[in-house]
Amino acid sequence: MSLLGSYVRPRPAEVAIGFFGREDAQPVEVDSSAREALERAILGALEDGPCHVSFSGGRDSSAVLAVATHVARQHGLALPVPVIQRYPGFADADETGWQDLVLTHLGLDNAVVHVDADPIGYLGDAVKANLERRGLVWPPAIQIPDPVLETARGGTLLTGEGGDEVLGPRRVTPLTLLVKLRRRPSRRLVRWCLRSLAPARLRRFQSPQGVTSWLTEAGRNLLERGLTREASDVPLRWDSETRSMLGRRVPAVLKHNVGVCAREYDVTMQHPLLDAGFISALAREGGAWGYAGRTDLMRHLFADVLPEEVLARSTKAHFGQARWGDAERGFARAWDGSGLPGELIDTEALRAHWLSERPQGSSALALHAAWLASENIPIAGRP
Repeated sequence: MSLLGSYVRPRPAEVAIGFFGREDAQPVEVDSSAREALERAILGALEDGPCHVSFSGGRDSSAVLAVATHVARQHGLALPVPVIQRYPGFADADETGWQDLVLTHLGLDNAVVHVDADPIGYLGDAVKANLERRGLVWPPAIQIPDPVLETARGGTLLTGEGGDEVLGPRRVTPLTLLVKLRRRPSRRLVRWCLRSLAPARLRRFQSPQGVTSWLTEAGRNLLERGLTREASDVPLRWDSETRSMLGRRVPAVLKHNVGVCAREYDVTMQHPLLDAGFISALAREGGAWGYAGRTDLMRHLFADVLPEEVLARSTKAHFGQARWGDAERGFARAWDGSGLPGELIDTEALRAHWLSERPQGSSALALHAAWLASENIPIAGRP
């Protein structure tokens, strides 16, 4: 992947089935604990100032905000500024209670709150203007004007990106529960263990939500091969799988493209949970068996800075539904089916998905590709 200042463009297959594969990356030598490595990754942003945190109220952004607040107080630096987007009227995206809980626990009263009662959809006028200028870019939410970036203009913005992957369970986790921690062998746990030990073709990763509904047979076969390759690359040891995350294509492309977008706002974007030093230290700390799941790891890393309710939270907000409205469905109805890899995508099935009650965000990239083709705009845009 190029590290230059231009966006990394999705391949045709990635428009249809999502991102797979690996990039070149090496773990780094770290002689500190994972928490110390994370604090070190955040300290520079606080020292450079002003430092903002994109704060949704979920566990990942809460962890980053909490550690940043702890480090700022420890070093006598200006406190990080939480920047919040709220979407009244969209129950799936309502995190107000969790946000208030964390802010009160941390003693922060400096949050900047943006209330968006009428969110811009994936084909809003401002998004179309960005598509024409930037071209096709993943993730598609990059194209939506971001008040969080506008607030952080001239400074640094920390995010909780990568938390689902880096802090989540590993292939070995069910075995850790059953063998090392002597967890009672329920049917669910035994099935999880058997799946973890199965060959890659049976153990393959779960496909992106809803994506198979619009694929042709060739597309489904390509997805199946990609998922199997991904599964075959996953080591059984907790530390080895953790280190392997440094080379996954999805976070690598996300960090690069979000960083290019942020520079348009004169913002330096940082993702502490994807920091190579933190991931390397976490791998060494977890060893072969690792932890008993995400909550156990959250407690290990953040019990001193976050309340137990947040550490053990099992729910998660979803923001994508705020992005599908009349403009997106109107385009879907009028679309002539062009602009997408027809050998991989069943255009009528995709149209039906776009017109459904709850389209998946994983189809938004195809929506952008189809719109660009309908306007005869090249994939690289018209700078």
